[in-house]
Amino acid sequence: MNDAAITIRNLVFNYGKLKVIDDVSMEIPAGTSFGLLGPNGSGKTTLIRLLVGLLRPAAGDIRCQGKAPSPATARLIGYMPQLPSLYTELSVEQNIDFFARIYGLKDQKNRKQRVAEVIKLVDLWPKRQVQVMKLSGGMKQRVSLGCAIVHQPPLIFLDEPTVGLDPELRVHFWDYFENLTQSGSTLVVSSHTMDDAAHCRKLAFLRQGKVIAIGSPEELRAATGTAGSTLEDAFLYFIRLREVKQNDA
Repeated sequence: MNDAAITIRNLVFNYGKLKVIDDVSMEIPAGTSFGLLGPNGSGKTTLIRLLVGLLRPAAGDIRCQGKAPSPATARLIGYMPQLPSLYTELSVEQNIDFFARIYGLKDQKNRKQRVAEVIKLVDLWPKRQVQVMKLSGGMKQRVSLGCAIVHQPPLIFLDEPTVGLDPELRVHFWDYFENLTQSGSTLVVSSHTMDDAAHCRKLAFLRQGKVIAIGSPEELRAATGTAGSTLEDAFLYFIRLREVKQNDA
């Protein structure tokens, strides 16, 4: 039995003549935190947009929960983009309630209860009536997270979710992400920081639109053959390994 939440086969995406995603294949296990790690321009955000159905591939196949991304599968997915997509003149509560409505939470009593629960989860209850435009960057990130999870989706995509957060708030986010996976959700997290990568149970290293390595943080560090290797060391190791293979080809 295949327990993959997401299956990607030979995925290709181009911007004009530029190949941004280059023959990517992978499986993402259900109920885990899966990190897409790579520098800016490596294809992380484009890959997430393909997975949530905002972009269409030039070639290849995507299955999320066994289905191709489409408007019909939107309720299975929570998406927190890199830049918060919020209505800044509305309050915290109004924003999260709006997304709850979009995702199909129609019963007013249940929706109100769920919105209140999410506001407390992201630690914004005292700010629930405050307009988003008056919040700090970190608080806006928390509102964006609340909007992504209000409908309790089994798949959650987080694009650089901790960028610009202070260390204490970053820890708070990762504690909550761990709670989500323990409750059965699958998280796909893009990042270019090694701190975020270290919190993921499994990682894919991306470079120039290609996956150069996949494994747990421990497996990727061990592959270097050097005691005390960091994830940064592992990333550089796989870059060099790929260059050697290309030169020998």
